[in-house]
Amino acid sequence: MSEMFKISLPDGSIREMPEGSTPADVAAAIGPGLAKAALAARIDGELVDLSRPFTGNAQLALVTSRDEAEALELARHDYAHILAEAVQALFPGTQITFGPSTDDGFYYDFAPRDRPFTDDDLPAIEAEMRRIIAADKPLRREVWDREQLISRWKQQGETFKAEWAAELPGDEPLTVYWSGEDWLDMCRGPHLPSTGKLDPAAFKLTRVSGAYWRGDQKNAMLSRIYGTGWLNKKQLAAHLTRLEEAAKRDHRKLAVEMDLFHLQAEAHGSVFWHPKGYVIWRELEAYMRRAIDGAGYREVKTPQVMDARQWEQSGHWGKYRENMFVIPDEVPNVADEGPIVSDEAEWMALKPMNCPAHVLIFRQGIKSYRELPLRLYENGCCHRNEPHGALHGLMRVRQFTQDDAHIFCREDQIVGEVQAFCELADRVYKDFGFTYSIKLALRPEKRFGSEEMWDKAEDELRDAVVRAGLATEEYGWEELPGEGAFYAPKLEWHLTDAIGRTWQVGTIQSDRVLPERLDASYIGEDGEKHRPVMLHRAIFGSYERFIGILIEHFAGKLPVWLAPVQAVVATIVSDADGYASEVAARLRAAGVRVETDLRNEKINYKVREHSVHKVPHLLVVGKREAEEGTVALRTLGAEHQKVMTLDEAIALLKTEATAPDLL
Repeated sequence: MSEMFKISLPDGSIREMPEGSTPADVAAAIGPGLAKAALAARIDGELVDLSRPFTGNAQLALVTSRDEAEALELARHDYAHILAEAVQALFPGTQITFGPSTDDGFYYDFAPRDRPFTDDDLPAIEAEMRRIIAADKPLRREVWDREQLISRWKQQGETFKAEWAAELPGDEPLTVYWSGEDWLDMCRGPHLPSTGKLDPAAFKLTRVSGAYWRGDQKNAMLSRIYGTGWLNKKQLAAHLTRLEEAAKRDHRKLAVEMDLFHLQAEAHGSVFWHPKGYVIWRELEAYMRRAIDGAGYREVKTPQVMDARQWEQSGHWGKYRENMFVIPDEVPNVADEGPIVSDEAEWMALKPMNCPAHVLIFRQGIKSYRELPLRLYENGCCHRNEPHGALHGLMRVRQFTQDDAHIFCREDQIVGEVQAFCELADRVYKDFGFTYSIKLALRPEKRFGSEEMWDKAEDELRDAVVRAGLATEEYGWEELPGEGAFYAPKLEWHLTDAIGRTWQVGTIQSDRVLPERLDASYIGEDGEKHRPVMLHRAIFGSYERFIGILIEHFAGKLPVWLAPVQAVVATIVSDADGYASEVAARLRAAGVRVETDLRNEKINYKVREHSVHKVPHLLVVGKREAEEGTVALRTLGAEHQKVMTLDEAIALLKTEATAPDLL
């Protein structure tokens, strides 16, 4: 007689199932509707296939399409495998490698037999994928012996799979999934019960690119096919609409149209700011200075290059050295035959972050408990050696400037300082029209410090957010296990832009590790030395990335106070040139960034051109306006112009051109 297992369900009920039963059997026992809707299961918290047998008493939660995050992950994983099966069916001899899901879809890397794949191949591959989905092929898991699996891969000419199977940990079971009876891939799973659980109208292959095997440029070049996958056709259509809108808003495209900045190979990952683009930077910098001055920060400036010993002591040398630009402390004369210094103690590095330098400022002179909190702020230029393939306009660069600050405080001041920062960040983001969510990133697996220290630091951040009134559903409060920094937990601000994308920008981290490692101390009320707690914080994150986000959020139509050119005075006839110059002078005196357009062109041409440049206001003047002291005001995006006196126009534009007041 088989043993009976007690299976506990989320509603508190318990089902007794015989040994050998699976989550699919439980779903069928509950009802045919659930059996049809079930996609996978969680057994004691682990996501598994519906066909995985129970091994004892267990907690069971069935996953359906209502569990959208998990269902999407499963669907995208399956789309990737179906893509691989389709490619091998159409292009025999193609080797398969890996195919993970992504944030909005999936990809798979292939080693083609004859030629690299191109975008022209995608329609045929899509059609074959739909045929496989329509066939409703069961997806079945098996555990294989290592040598047996390696032998199979070699026999089939799958050298990449054989290499990977041979390198997996010896104690790790090797699992494969069959698609029907004639195709398999090595995979940990889980998968949907069959290919027919996917919607054949809910995916689209998007592009082909090159990719190195295992991400190493020394290895073979592969063909990577990308796709986007969803649970239904409606979700796919909405995503494609978002992509189309995102393409219109691409900050790199708008930067060319608006003449803001450019990037080029002579300075990979660094930005050449043009005069108009740098106006945006300067306005943001001035805005942030007003914010930090009002909040009691003291601005500092620290060196770009620091000794390797400092980075080793701080812990960054071991954690980030591969992303640091390292240079010798002294380069030998070209005539010398000796090698460049190799001793790490004689190396210097461009700073990838500002925090160790701020500790060195704090350590100058003896600090008293009465001087805390000490808030040090820096528009700090940093460098990180990002791979070429990871660089992306302003969003991912090698040289960037942070609105960086470090608050050195006593233990009893932490919650109050974090709360004040939360309130400041809230005002800043609302000034730019953003909504946001707040996440608490908790201790990672590899970290410095004791468990007691981490418990305390995490509780302090929670407490501060609660006191600020932000730990609510409205602000998307969420905790993220394992995603903190190696030295501290952190709060993260995720902005939502105009088309629903999220961007992680602001952060504050409660750090007791770095002050200890770099020997920062203050004299307490008891006359003894104490360690300060160091709060790492930023609101923009980096100026480059925040500007990129702003450009895309506003589709280039920046708030008037940020616009590089806030108004253009354009003439209809040359007789109005003198009046146009007078109008521009009056606006300039009122603090408006203004240009004149006196070209001998039709006014409709001028209107179109300045609209492309996203100029907020166009003041059109002709003989009549010159005689009457008026202007015809055209506002970007408005259907009609308004005729008003020059004084009225100046008052309106002066108000709009004024930056928000944080004080």
